[in-house]
Amino acid sequence: MSAKIIAIVGPKGGIGKSTVSSNLAIALAEMDKRVIAVDLDLGGANLHILLGVKQNKLTLDDFILKKVDSLNEILIDTGIRNIRLISGGANIPDIANMPFQQKMKIINHLLKLDSDIVILDLAAGSSFNVIDFLLIANQQLIITSPESPSLIKVYGFIKSTVFRMLNFHFKNIDSQEGIELLTRAKDTDNNPNLKTVNGLFKELSMTNEEAVISAKEVLAKFKPNIVINMVHKADEAKAGNVISAMLKQYLDVTSSVVTTIPADEMVRRALFKNKPMMTIYPGSPFSLAIKKLAELCI
Repeated sequence: MSAKIIAIVGPKGGIGKSTVSSNLAIALAEMDKRVIAVDLDLGGANLHILLGVKQNKLTLDDFILKKVDSLNEILIDTGIRNIRLISGGANIPDIANMPFQQKMKIINHLLKLDSDIVILDLAAGSSFNVIDFLLIANQQLIITSPESPSLIKVYGFIKSTVFRMLNFHFKNIDSQEGIELLTRAKDTDNNPNLKTVNGLFKELSMTNEEAVISAKEVLAKFKPNIVINMVHKADEAKAGNVISAMLKQYLDVTSSVVTTIPADEMVRRALFKNKPMMTIYPGSPFSLAIKKLAELCI
């Protein structure tokens, strides 16, 4: 049976994405799920540190450089029950901008991993690599903090993802009209009628109604879940609802805030100790929120 793939992305750096990824892996493992955590923050890998792995002799670099034939050969035992790790590479210049064929090779091997759950810890930003890894997942978790800059990044990331999905789809069905409209939609000042995805669909329906119907079916399958991290006050959790409303209005994307994670001083203490929160402070507010998130992921 194929593993369930959970992709975790934080469009803005510094909002605790990898901390959530590592501790979510532990929470799922404690629920007797076999977990493989994959560090796909290419060029900025740190998931091994957050999982307390001091030595990672084999990394994704070895697979990319063809020193090994499969991802199974670079799996690392983390020392935490039920969790294995694929450590990210950091020594190949410009690895974050790998060729499409190389990326597809990694994707094909990720889909073959033998586990109950595979967690993909993705890089910050909205590069095509990040988006394409996100789109292979059964569940997508978008990590954000309540502050406006982070929320704006979330909207921009999901917009880039939607455009990427539609571009692939229009190419697959050979809809040149759809591709041209996507290009025009990037300049909303001169094309205000294309400011929303529904506006784009309305324009496209004049020439290709079938393309609109099939494109809507593609978008209907994309339902990213938003996780609000570093919440200090209860009313900060409402920020996710604002983003959800914007995504539906402008991008025709249905999203939901699956949980909020409180700001917790113990997170810093765990980082200083190079140990995961879930293992040393299992009863902390952060850890309890991660356990709740794990329950929602299975």
